[in-house]
Amino acid sequence: MMAQSKKIALAALKMAMTESREEETHLKDYYQRQGVKTAAVDYGGEYINSVRKIVERAIVAAKREGAIHETHSDEGAVAGATREALSQIMNKAMGLNIGGKIGIARQDDHLSVAVFFGIGLLHLDEVAVGLGHRVAPKD
Repeated sequence: MMAQSKKIALAALKMAMTESREEETHLKDYYQRQGVKTAAVDYGGEYINSVRKIVERAIVAAKREGAIHETHSDEGAVAGATREALSQIMNKAMGLNIGGKIGIARQDDHLSVAVFFGIGLLHLDEVAVGLGHRVAPKD
């Protein structure tokens, strides 16, 4: 039996790694049946200028999909987990363009945010994954 924090982290990673809207919707429905709320959002841009926008997009997507409520603690949990995930790819991404997807998953008080980005300059691409986890108390 997988620990709940690992289960939610895996769900966030899988959401971030979906390749199409159809796959994203199918996976979201699958997790919804298990009581896991998920969200995903695409992002692309220059890393340094993108951190704030990525955090904002993660919060908006999590609220839109019902993974979090519009509370200070829930929004802060998503922001913190997103910044943690971004910090894990910073050494590879600094000064370069990134493009990919942000995945969010929550069940009970476990919340994870994963980023799965291609990092590149011209045709010289790298791939990076970052993951953050926070406790977001239930209502």
